[in-house]
Amino acid sequence: MKKTAKDIIRLISEQDIKMVDFKIVDINGQFRHVTVPAANFTEDTMVSGIGFDASNYGYAVVEKSDMVYIPDLDTAVIDPFCEVKTLSMIGNAMVIDYPHNRPLAQYPRNIVAAARKYMQESGVADEMLILPEFEFYLFDSAGWTVGHDRIAAYIDAEQAHWNSYSEGTGNVVPLQKNYHIAKPLDPTYEVRSEMCMEIENAGIPVKYHHPEVGGAGQFEIEPLLGELEKMADGTMTVKYIIKNVARKHGLTATFMPKPVYGEAGSGMHVHMLLMKDGKPVFSDDNGYSHLSKEAHWFMGGLLKHISSLVAITDPSTNSFKRLVPGFEAPVTVGYATSNRSAVIRIPAYAKDPKERRFELRCPDATCNPYFAYAAILMAGIDGIKNQIDPHANGWGPYDMNLFELPEEEKKKLHHLPTSLEQALDALEADHGYLTEAGVFPEELIKNFIKLKRAECSEISRIPHPVEFERYFNM
Repeated sequence: MKKTAKDIIRLISEQDIKMVDFKIVDINGQFRHVTVPAANFTEDTMVSGIGFDASNYGYAVVEKSDMVYIPDLDTAVIDPFCEVKTLSMIGNAMVIDYPHNRPLAQYPRNIVAAARKYMQESGVADEMLILPEFEFYLFDSAGWTVGHDRIAAYIDAEQAHWNSYSEGTGNVVPLQKNYHIAKPLDPTYEVRSEMCMEIENAGIPVKYHHPEVGGAGQFEIEPLLGELEKMADGTMTVKYIIKNVARKHGLTATFMPKPVYGEAGSGMHVHMLLMKDGKPVFSDDNGYSHLSKEAHWFMGGLLKHISSLVAITDPSTNSFKRLVPGFEAPVTVGYATSNRSAVIRIPAYAKDPKERRFELRCPDATCNPYFAYAAILMAGIDGIKNQIDPHANGWGPYDMNLFELPEEEKKKLHHLPTSLEQALDALEADHGYLTEAGVFPEELIKNFIKLKRAECSEISRIPHPVEFERYFNM
């Protein structure tokens, strides 16, 4: 049963809530917030909303930027990181209109809701379940400067190999050897356990947490499969919790795809499956890897549109420093079972028909999760509608280590874009699958491309420290 304003007012009274925090999502997928005294939350809040300037969120031009925020009462949770007792809610952006406000079509939560509605109306499925894997680094310190006289960045982690002498404890992890490492070489175990407990307190069940490959403090927290829209909110919440628990313990957490040269990058692999009438759409005992033709067509849609899709799932220049051979990052456009070098991997351990699925391995957590999950669904629906067969298109299955193929065979493979600029070119040329039924407004795609091109241009003009190493004495 959905919560009402009366339920929230009652909760505020019973829990002695002092502040109500409204979290809003900007175009880049970051939380912003507005806080009001709890006494100011009334039933009228659900009608009049909280006013804000959408142009500062990347959504609208200045002369049309006045919007209101309407909280989603079902997302209400007490924020564990506020000293003053605070109730937090995520919500939706609305355009001020008369006699009734209307949803802002560009707003991320509205995009993912529109994608779900399109899926249901198309008859493809009733529900999409997803499971994002959260890979991140925990550093004891991190900082950077970009100025006229200095361009630099630094990081440090107690367990990193470069501290083998200076720390003097011997508790360091060799380069690329952190996977599932145990205490005493795992100094942040308790921190991650606390993260998981807070994530579960927020209503997101956790499967496990563990050290990942990167020896300089890389880790992973993985939830259970969840419904599309809830997991989009959940992705924002998980990142919020990880960063705040880290800060509480004097650490800093980063989801940056490639923060450490020579170490594994951090992705956000997205597992997915569809359900219809309570039955799994992707399961077939007689199909390749026990997947149905619909599952293969869905994969076909992802692989057909993958070059444009990565502009949304990997929208940072740093993303493409992770998508390189040699670090378990996918660079080959293809699918396979238990193969981490292909863009789509089918996990062999998912034997239950209701859990048979595949994962898209290229996304990372710099994405706006609402845009990313909606775009993934739209590409998959396009594959099902047009029966795009990945095998017939030469995209696999690649049941071998693609990094170890002979050079002549490697030349026959298709690869992901190697830069954000290339991905944006692909998105500009191929986004019709996103605008079906108005799910992604054309205006949003153009605005997104414009913002990201400006970002690429700015970063390309900044000298890089390695350029000093290569060219200073030429």
